[in-house]
Amino acid sequence: MECLFETERLRIRRFCPEDALTLYENHAEAAVKKWIPNESYADADEAREAIGFYMDCVNQDRLPFVLAVESKRTGGLIGDAGINEVDGQPNEVEIGFTICEAFSGKGLATELVQAMTAYAMSRFGIHTLYGRVLHGNAASVRVLEKNGYAFVREEFDAEDDPYGKGMLIYRSSMLE
Repeated sequence: MECLFETERLRIRRFCPEDALTLYENHAEAAVKKWIPNESYADADEAREAIGFYMDCVNQDRLPFVLAVESKRTGGLIGDAGINEVDGQPNEVEIGFTICEAFSGKGLATELVQAMTAYAMSRFGIHTLYGRVLHGNAASVRVLEKNGYAFVREEFDAEDDPYGKGMLIYRSSMLE
């Protein structure tokens, strides 16, 4: 599988159809469902459909640009990362990321976000990236802050806020 970029411990590559079951299982984990419930899949077939969409977008260099994250140590799919447009804001995107529970707490998400931020800025000429985090997700806040993302504001009544507690918005910008 073609590696688009890598870090010390991770390979970031395009998804392939064979990733469907693992993607489904990773997104079915309690921590993922708790913090990004809108990113869960009903079954492996739905994950396979999502992968087809992601592959199409990546192959056409368009957003959302979602990539598979594998461990160099195990060779297995352990997460995903991507960017998506911010409505009406040219050169600004939102970054998203997951690392499965067995690999969390080891600094891999921080390593991933650092690399994905740099990749998005260079490949797409992006100037500003945002991270949106549900209130209470301290681990993701730490990942963003370690990567130089600064708190901007709180957002309430977002359609992807399932608990109605608001989202914390962080920003990283080459313009600052």
